[in-house]
Amino acid sequence: MNKIHIKYGIGIAAGLIIYFLAVKLLGLHENPWLRILNGCIVASGLYFAIKQKKATEKEHFNYYSGARAGIYTGFIGTVIFVIFMAVYMFHLDPAFPEKIMDSWMRDYYQGPGILLFVITVEGVASTVILTLAFMQKFKPAATIPKKNA
Repeated sequence: MNKIHIKYGIGIAAGLIIYFLAVKLLGLHENPWLRILNGCIVASGLYFAIKQKKATEKEHFNYYSGARAGIYTGFIGTVIFVIFMAVYMFHLDPAFPEKIMDSWMRDYYQGPGILLFVITVEGVASTVILTLAFMQKFKPAATIPKKNA
């Protein structure tokens, strides 16, 4: 793996963890709608990872390498954040999943595991969608040489 993926993946995870802890300090961590701002953190990390990958590879940059940079970066960030949330939910605040599930899925309580699954799917889905969107900006131009008439 490239250092760009690791650097920005850890940056995404750190941003998500800091945001979660800040929201917790304000007592708003049980509001699932505030998770929308997680997308801004992930988007920023992916954008700058792909941008740096393009700057590093210069003329050798292609769609595949940019998309790979985004996917790997998002995957690393998601895995680290899910591990943090697992430690938080199982060891630091075991009542947190119950509070979230009571306000969110009253009829479907499956424990903290379902929340970790949702966070994982959220992270992977946003990574793929944002990477594909950003690659429209960063992809090399596909110019077709013109024939001389």
